[in-house]
Amino acid sequence: MKTLLIKNFTRSKGLMLGLLLLLISGLVSLNIGKQFLEKNTQIIEETAHYQQENINRYVQNVDKEMGLLLYYLRFGLVNQTPNLAGLSIGQRDINPSIISVTIRNLEEQKYTTDLMNPMYQLLGNLDFSFVLLYFFPLIIITFCFNLISEEKEEGTWSLLLTQAQNPQKVLLWKIGIRYFSILLALILLFIIAKFYLSIAFDLPFIAFCLVAILYVTFWFCISWLVVSWQKSSSQNALILLITWVMLTIIIPASVNATVAAIYPVPEAFKTTLDSREAYHSKWDKAKEPTIEKFYQHYPQFRKYKHPQGHDYSWLWYYAAQQMADDESMVSSQQLKEKLQQRERLVQIIGWVVPSINTQLSFSQLSLTDIQNNLSFWKALENFHEQKRLYFYPKIFAEIPVNQENWKQFKLASFHDKVIIHWFSTILPMLLISLLCFWKAMKNLIF
Repeated sequence: MKTLLIKNFTRSKGLMLGLLLLLISGLVSLNIGKQFLEKNTQIIEETAHYQQENINRYVQNVDKEMGLLLYYLRFGLVNQTPNLAGLSIGQRDINPSIISVTIRNLEEQKYTTDLMNPMYQLLGNLDFSFVLLYFFPLIIITFCFNLISEEKEEGTWSLLLTQAQNPQKVLLWKIGIRYFSILLALILLFIIAKFYLSIAFDLPFIAFCLVAILYVTFWFCISWLVVSWQKSSSQNALILLITWVMLTIIIPASVNATVAAIYPVPEAFKTTLDSREAYHSKWDKAKEPTIEKFYQHYPQFRKYKHPQGHDYSWLWYYAAQQMADDESMVSSQQLKEKLQQRERLVQIIGWVVPSINTQLSFSQLSLTDIQNNLSFWKALENFHEQKRLYFYPKIFAEIPVNQENWKQFKLASFHDKVIIHWFSTILPMLLISLLCFWKAMKNLIF
């Protein structure tokens, strides 16, 4: 019986075509991930080169005033991208992996993004996570929707019930063969991805593979539950397709709209506006209050004075730039907190929506999620502050430009750490899958 079921499966052109489409789409997605990683590496290399080139050019042309030179010079910080991001690009296609900043006010510079073709952004990336989340379930549905109904519609169901000692076991073998064929295709793609994308065989990669296997298992359990109701093929297909649409499109879109309504972020615009307004308004006000606020922020610089009777000095200028950041700090902090709250709420919803939980897990493991971007912002703030503290004394003391070793300012890197929350990553899908499988087995007691 087992041999016959395997032969029938392998002889089915439709099922073999489905496996072939899975492999082809998976390979295409891996190539897209490879292109993303190569583009990211190229941008980092070019930025490192042009940063040093620009520093050398400006030092040669603006060699009199340190304050004027630092108005132009930019220093880059890279958010290092793990190769695992080639499987799940996540937020990395809209949040830059590298930001170059001057020592002027940071809030205006922090939200700079790469220029992107809007049509490309509309279509999105066909990365591996997209193929797994959307395409794998469709193939699983086509494999499983008529497991029992085809027997009834072909008139062999009564024969199966009378001749098979355990009809339930026969059905389990039928779905098991399909499950292991899909699993084999998935594992093959992961093996190819490991070498093609040069992914390290570490805990994040193992966790990524485990989440993918659980997601595939979940869809087989859902399909097993639906066919256990013993409805017609058309009814099974309709129920499963509605389930697919709900879990992959309607519910995630509704969650996104709901989260945006509960935690609106007008601060995203207000932060930049407050920063610009705070700086530009300083030109029309007395210089002393701005400088005094600067001294309160940096008491170690109180020894540097604004020249009496002068309307302008580099001390005042960079004090005004600093105040722009200080006065927009409240909006900036509110923006970060609301983004954190959005992330937490979506994670809670993900406990009952496997597609959301899977996407979140992929992004977290690949360091392409919102939390990674927030951590990068924090690292950028520290990086920017270090540059200010280093250059402020040189600007205020009017140190000659040629006394600085400008070759030391290379492209800096931020390395985030993957924190695997095994409990919230594995348990929700495992519980739902087991529940569906248990209920289906109860329905199939003959």
